[in-house]
Amino acid sequence: MPPTLHVIFGPSGAGKTTYAHAFARREKAVAFILDDWMARLFAPDMPEPIEYEWMIERVGRCEAQIWSTAAGVLAAGTSVILDIGLMRRADRARVRDIADAAGLPLQWHFVTASAEARRARVAERNVIRGENFAIAVTPEMFDFIEGVFEAPEPDELAGATISESA
Repeated sequence: MPPTLHVIFGPSGAGKTTYAHAFARREKAVAFILDDWMARLFAPDMPEPIEYEWMIERVGRCEAQIWSTAAGVLAAGTSVILDIGLMRRADRARVRDIADAAGLPLQWHFVTASAEARRARVAERNVIRGENFAIAVTPEMFDFIEGVFEAPEPDELAGATISESA
């Protein structure tokens, strides 16, 4: 069976990273978590307050490196899990086009929860700073990300694995 490109998406605080780590352990796949890369590579240099253009440019750099590394993992015969944001439909379409062009089997995983649960989860994560903490998400950042996220259309969810956490 060829390796699969598993792509996780959903709104902020839905539990995507927790899902990605658990799925990677269970399926013996390699997870690439954008927030981990951003935190390790750029958090010490992050301007305060965060500047959108500064962040987006670095997200692009991380994504390029993630894709390059993930391609090697897939070529070696191991499935990959991407948790790289994909807040907008156009971002998800771009990933679908990349997978199609490379002839990769693609499996979408939509992880979601109510806005109240997600907001509470993010606030708790900021305080506890446990295993899945990469960067503090302020209430203002959460609200900004909420405004960017585009819920999937029904055709995007056809064949997707859907996980709704409390």
